Amino acid sequence: MNATVSLTETLLQEFYTVVRTTNHLLKKADPSVYDFRPADNMRSFLELANHLVQIPHIDLAILQEKTEEEVRQLEKKLAAENIGELKHVLEEGYHLLKSYFLSLSEEDFLQKETKAFYADKGITQAKWLVEIVTHAFHHRAQLFTYLKQTKHDVNMFDLY
Repeated sequence: MNATVSLTETLLQEFYTVVRTTNHLLKKADPSVYDFRPADNMRSFLELANHLVQIPHIDLAILQEKTEEEVRQLEKKLAAENIGELKHVLEEGYHLLKSYFLSLSEEDFLQKETKAFYADKGITQAKWLVEIVTHAFHHRAQLFTYLKQTKHDVNMFDLY
């Protein structure tokens, strides 16, 4: 196995840590907190959960240079209202993301640049994968914090 494939697989394994632990955190969420919002200018728990579980679908669409309108339509299509739907969106997106990145040649992974509709310049597929993984970890941490703030029984072991 070459180093590029090894790196890709390692990053995808890290992303699956987000999938697995997010699913675990979602199972712990009482539906009474779906409307919880730590501040008026922040997402509700359910809005945050939807954003988090949509990351593989949405970021994949963005890196594939879908238009802003196409991305917004996909967000609406993927919107979930319960834990089962949220988990399904996340798992499905993970498998699409994994298939995409594992299908890339080494040259495409390291050198092919694509540009997001909101960006001035493109970035490589390798950088996209790092961005997607860190994006997901960021929002998983927010979800964890929302659960802590609403007195759910969560601790650092829920993150590993």
